[in-house]
Amino acid sequence: MLGMLRSLFGGSNDELLQALRQGALIIDVRTRAEYQGGHVAGSKNIPLNEVPAALEKHPKAKPIVFCCASGGRSGQATSFAASKGYTAVNGGPWTTVNKAVSDIQQGQ
Repeated sequence: MLGMLRSLFGGSNDELLQALRQGALIIDVRTRAEYQGGHVAGSKNIPLNEVPAALEKHPKAKPIVFCCASGGRSGQATSFAASKGYTAVNGGPWTTVNKAVSDIQQGQ
């Protein structure tokens, strides 16, 4: 049960940090308007309904971190990507991913 909740609302911080250190692509699945209100620098904005088509262009060898506002939509994207053979992590809220990126950049 706890594992299912983590996949829906954000994986463990260790999973997130590991994926980011491996050069994961960060995909923010919020709407374009939400994304314009703030996002992780270097992330790509691919709204949730566009994820299936967009994944076809992404190599399966590179991990993906999905994020959104709360972790719900990114959890859906993570489950979909994992079902297609991608290494995918639900980063949860974009602010959490943003902090993790900052921590890595600062050597933490």
